[in-house]
Amino acid sequence: MATMDHYTIYDILRREGVPLRTSAHFGDGVGAALWDRDDTAETRYVEPGHHTLSLYLEGGTGIRRRQGASAAPHGGPGSLCVMPAGVSTSWDVNGHVSMFHLYVPRAAFDRAVIEALDVDPAAVRLRDETFVRDPSIETVIRSVMLPLRWDDPADRVAVGHAGRMLIAYLASRFTDRPTKALLARGGLAPAVLRRVADFVESHLDAPLSIDDLAAVAGLSPYHFARAFKRSTGEAPHRFVLSRRIERAKALIAAGGLPLTEVATAVGFSSQSHFTLRFREVVGLTPKRFASTA
Repeated sequence: MATMDHYTIYDILRREGVPLRTSAHFGDGVGAALWDRDDTAETRYVEPGHHTLSLYLEGGTGIRRRQGASAAPHGGPGSLCVMPAGVSTSWDVNGHVSMFHLYVPRAAFDRAVIEALDVDPAAVRLRDETFVRDPSIETVIRSVMLPLRWDDPADRVAVGHAGRMLIAYLASRFTDRPTKALLARGGLAPAVLRRVADFVESHLDAPLSIDDLAAVAGLSPYHFARAFKRSTGEAPHRFVLSRRIERAKALIAAGGLPLTEVATAVGFSSQSHFTLRFREVVGLTPKRFASTA
């Protein structure tokens, strides 16, 4: 079985000697563990590299989360904690607790966001929650996941499916999401589309990339490309090419610039590349177009 040590929180608990009942990988980088703890200590999780869902199965009334000079209310059976990646937390432990942990890599969570919400993951934030109650999550863990044998190949499909259900639920119920203006399903909002178009027009002499345009829109490159095509009917690179050629046509028609300078002015590094793309779009070479302008 692959090691679990790459999960920050798992690794910290193991190094502190907290008794581990069982652990397993569920696929897609997701892992889970059952812990039985009975001690008095302070545990600190420093910027974990993954999201963690924690459910207190038994005990936990003596555990508190430190928050500045104060501490959060005590936990207890059924208490749920959502610990986002990158968020450091400190805990005062006093007494017995049996805990279920689900460890979710950022990439796996992002995929769940795409599948469950069709929203750009870059604009979604998993909330930091301490000692909340959610009967749906508790039921899936207690009634579906715990009765299964995690190390039995016959149960792995069911375990993996339950894990994906929990992650999708987290994405749906425990996230702060963007307004409809950033929803990938509906394309780009008009204001965002204008901002991208204006950026393109003012940078036609530059080697624009999909990353540049996505940054202007505030989306990941993948979701920007999808949303842009839904809004305009064409891929971003085709839009940029068409704007370069339209600018080139205007410069040629105005006269006064050699074709080599026109090519540079619209972002082509060579005359041959400019000629190839111009003829592809217009049906004429730049020289022939100039003779007819």
